[in-house]
Amino acid sequence: MSDFGTGRDDPENLSRVTKRRSVAKAISWRVVGTLDTLILSYVLITYLGPFFGAEIPQDEALETAGLIAITEVLTKFVLYFLHERAWASASWGLNWSDGKRRESVTRSAAKTGLWRTIASTDTFLLAWFFTGSAATAASIGGLEIVSKLILYMIHERVWSRISFGLAIHQT
Repeated sequence: MSDFGTGRDDPENLSRVTKRRSVAKAISWRVVGTLDTLILSYVLITYLGPFFGAEIPQDEALETAGLIAITEVLTKFVLYFLHERAWASASWGLNWSDGKRRESVTRSAAKTGLWRTIASTDTFLLAWFFTGSAATAASIGGLEIVSKLILYMIHERVWSRISFGLAIHQT
């Protein structure tokens, strides 16, 4: 009997998300996210920054974008790991199919929305700090909401099919 979304579809099998899985997901997401931030920051600092009062010379735009992206590696790695650990303790939106743990699209979407809120706030604050312009920071953070929502949803769906780091316990 199925109890979809509660994590109890197969009471004989209990799944535990290991810290290794959370670390692997954090690293894979950080690579994708950092590249996206670097590219968006550079383009927006170079072309929109002057309209928003961020008078960063063209030859310093890549350096500034790099500082935002590199700092983000540290802040977001910690934030994402904590986000993953919190979701690992929640069984909502999980089910078992063919002896494998499956995450529902609804769960992936909820994780995506929450993560994007946390991460965009972090990006906005870092961009404001490094550019000195709240408007430029808002443009970077705002555009990345769209790009990263798409990228993160794809990331979650890929990881929902990977069994690495899932410890299955027979009861």
